[in-house]
Amino acid sequence: MRWINSIILNALFFMIISWLFPTFVVEDFGAALVASFVLSIANILIRPFLFILTLPINILTLGMFSFILNAVMLLLVNKVTGAGFHINGFGSALLVALMMSFLNVVVNKTILKNA
Repeated sequence: MRWINSIILNALFFMIISWLFPTFVVEDFGAALVASFVLSIANILIRPFLFILTLPINILTLGMFSFILNAVMLLLVNKVTGAGFHINGFGSALLVALMMSFLNVVVNKTILKNA
């Protein structure tokens, strides 16, 4: 159940971020749900291998490289999903990754703290 809640929450975050930044387009909530689901699967299957490959860089940057890894994952989702989810370049993907991380931390530390 927590996994499904996470997918729905990330879809909501995608919608919020797309309203704030014109270089990131999510046409509707359905596209956001599909993108969130694909991102979740990619984070389960692909991200661990990328994390291990980039571990030395991540250690040297004190974890900041993980934002770049998140941006790469978002660009991968952009390629896999349809036209309803579009990120215009790496800079936009990095900005979306930073915003997603920020929103997830805020929600997890405040709202979901007691859940």
